[in-house]
Amino acid sequence: MAHILVIRLSALGDVAMAIPVVYSLALQYPQHEITVLSRTVWQPLFQELPPNVHFIGADPTGRHKGWWGLNSLYAELKAKRFDYIADFHNVLRTKYLDLRFRLANKLVASICKGRKGKKMLVRRQDKVLENQKSSFRRYADVLERLGFPVLLNFSSIYGEGKGDFADIETIVGRKTQKWIGIAPFAKHIGKIYPLEYQEQVVAHFAADPSVKVFLFGGGKSEQEVFERWTSKYPTVTSMIGKLNMRTELNLMSHLDVMLSMDSANMHLASLVNIPVVSVWGATHPYAGFMGWKQLPVNTVQLDLECRPCSVYGQKPCWRGDYACLREITPEQVIAKIEGIIS
Repeated sequence: MAHILVIRLSALGDVAMAIPVVYSLALQYPQHEITVLSRTVWQPLFQELPPNVHFIGADPTGRHKGWWGLNSLYAELKAKRFDYIADFHNVLRTKYLDLRFRLANKLVASICKGRKGKKMLVRRQDKVLENQKSSFRRYADVLERLGFPVLLNFSSIYGEGKGDFADIETIVGRKTQKWIGIAPFAKHIGKIYPLEYQEQVVAHFAADPSVKVFLFGGGKSEQEVFERWTSKYPTVTSMIGKLNMRTELNLMSHLDVMLSMDSANMHLASLVNIPVVSVWGATHPYAGFMGWKQLPVNTVQLDLECRPCSVYGQKPCWRGDYACLREITPEQVIAKIEGIIS
């Protein structure tokens, strides 16, 4: 029996993209033990995985902060006697851990992020619009280099089923309509469909008695937006503060469709086998961050010469108008959603 350590510390969307790969690995190599090292806050993502998957929480802003903290983390990991180290992150912190493990004669492989191809994809002149390898495939490549080729055959963290509805029924009520999730926010402005347009989408479905809308998000500014919307549209429900990550995934598994930006919620809904209508602005699915098994036909995006201009959406719009988002009409988004639920 071998013990494999998989490292992916952040961000939430990237950690979520590791789930189909780790799940597939665990099922195809049941004789081996797999431990995932990630931020403690992401542990609920791994609670529904096969029994040979374990979790270690890292605290990079607390007890594992800085070089002293990294050395302390390495000491904790060393005591587990791992045989293989699969670094799905490949940043300064994890490179240091990789080095320590190599010096201890452990087999280590780290992700190749394909920066050259992504740079050509987003450069301002002479773009090369080629579909880059997905993060799922890049993670699997790390395992293959360690001697564990994986067939990516993941369906959902709930297998062929859904989350236990009894755990959420008192909060969300019985399901008697089509359920739509809407996650209108993302980390960077280049990935956020204008809120005034998103409100038109919310208003459209709020007026439909055959549909129930749930809003997903977090943080004070997002809560203020949701409070405005729910006061205008009483049939719409904000989920901020009502569920934890585990029960939020449970609710997502009972949705009929999720509307999301290129953000973590696209990946969370993908983990429970729910179709996602995803809106893409400054970024592009070709960068390799499309949700697991999500269909390109369900994306909403425009063909502009300047797109994509950013891999992660953090760069300011050089045109200054975010036409890639502002020229998408609410009707286009509504049509995609209705095409799934009708």
